[in-house]
Amino acid sequence: MEICHPENNITMCPLCDQVCSYWKLSTACGTARASHLFDNPATVFFSIFMALWAAMFMEHWKRRQMRLNYEWDLTGFEDEEMEKLTYQDRLPAYMTNVVMMLLMIGVTFATVFGVIFYRISTKAALHMSSNPVTRSHVQLTVKTTAAIINLVVILILDEVYGAVARWLTVLEVPKTDKSFEERLIFKTFILKFVNAFSPIIYIAFFRGRFVGRPGSYLYVSESYRMEECAYGGCLMELCIQLSITMLGKQLIQNNLFEIGIPKLKKLLRYIQSKQGAVPEEERQKKLQRYETDHFLEPSGMYRTNVLIQFGFVTLFVASFPLAPLFALLNNIIEIRLDAKKFVTELRRPVGARAKDIGIWYNILRGVAKVAVIINAFVISFTSDFIPRMVYQYKYSQEGSMHGFVNHTLSFFNVSHFQEGSEPLDQLHLGYPVEICRYKDYREPPWSNTPYELSKEFWTVLAVRLSFVIVFQNVVMLMSDIVDWLIPDIPKDISVQIHKEKILLVDLFMKEEQGKVRNLESRLSTGDKEKCDQGSNNSTGAHPHPEHYNISL
Repeated sequence: MEICHPENNITMCPLCDQVCSYWKLSTACGTARASHLFDNPATVFFSIFMALWAAMFMEHWKRRQMRLNYEWDLTGFEDEEMEKLTYQDRLPAYMTNVVMMLLMIGVTFATVFGVIFYRISTKAALHMSSNPVTRSHVQLTVKTTAAIINLVVILILDEVYGAVARWLTVLEVPKTDKSFEERLIFKTFILKFVNAFSPIIYIAFFRGRFVGRPGSYLYVSESYRMEECAYGGCLMELCIQLSITMLGKQLIQNNLFEIGIPKLKKLLRYIQSKQGAVPEEERQKKLQRYETDHFLEPSGMYRTNVLIQFGFVTLFVASFPLAPLFALLNNIIEIRLDAKKFVTELRRPVGARAKDIGIWYNILRGVAKVAVIINAFVISFTSDFIPRMVYQYKYSQEGSMHGFVNHTLSFFNVSHFQEGSEPLDQLHLGYPVEICRYKDYREPPWSNTPYELSKEFWTVLAVRLSFVIVFQNVVMLMSDIVDWLIPDIPKDISVQIHKEKILLVDLFMKEEQGKVRNLESRLSTGDKEKCDQGSNNSTGAHPHPEHYNISL
């Protein structure tokens, strides 16, 4: 890598005002190497593979669902639910729900902005530290602590949003149980999705985009500069945020909370029952099994954490390729924990007939579609994949990556710093600096249009947008082909259903033929009786000639 080359002596502009000084690009060698682990051409093919995997996953689930329908005799099942009409049916709760949902999403955005302000202020404070070790690890300290704060906020708001979603659904007064479940699942998913992915979306698509340039930076509260990405881009920080959030949610929320909270509630209910006004002989009497089960936690039916995990696996897999592996390991452990929880910690769930998973499938399919678009933007705008391609095939005279680092850095004349923003230690590197470099595509200070966006910037932007369009359409076309190639119904199940239909038709025809024969026999018997009755009547009205006494 050019950054790590020993002859690399590029002088970079300060990362903050006054307290930060000039620095050598070679000091970012470690960060650049770590970023290259995920920011390489293999990421594109892995993203395509994961998109096709998501399509195959959905198709195989439909086949599995159809097989279960056949085995459980639900192929002809139709939902029939009685409407639960109450006086609250006319309650105008829809506007209240919309306002509350927007308010909760606003709370999430406010926490994201709070963490952003924490990063900016903490970074400035650490740069002013007199300890050189502290100053040398500013980036790592700020990234890690901010990710942990985000995780804690996400875990707290997840519990709050679950209760808020149920309250809003109750306000709507759905007329059927199925409608109640679908609305509750949808609201819970929207709130928890925004809560989990807002910090990640900020790092991936907004951080470092509105910074400005040396001599004309953008400021928050008129004193703090907006956050910049490291030279290798924000992909490494995005990976750190994703790993801490995903692993933290799976370890703490999906495992510890789901085991610890039911145990705690069970203990509280048991203590309350012991403290109640119950006669001594009743307390000493051995409880029946159904009585002890009353102390267990009611079984929950809304596991939206599975949807969030599917989002982690598919949405930002271009920046965190290890997400599928971590999800697999977590699910292997969680399956056993859930088995123990369902047997010992939860009440027996009430069985209900259903031919599919309802709104869950629609949400999973929507996440899989959105994942293609997000990964296209991550590869195009967050990583350096497109700038490297543009340089290699358009600007490099040798058709190689030699000179790419110098191509992505612009020049800045240090005499053009804003008053009060220039570094206090001008001789930090041991010599006076006249020109420093910063990562951007801008004209040099000696051009006719100094510091304006260069033609290279617009070229790279055009290629980035083109890549998004091509990647999205190609991957979705391939997903549709996979969808078309894999039948929704397994062949053996289709044959069995066809045979059953033939048997039903034959049975119906035999039954109808039997009815027709029965009707014909009745009609023939009735006609015969009528004929016999008619002949008897005719005999009585006209006696036989032998009975007449004719005397001549």
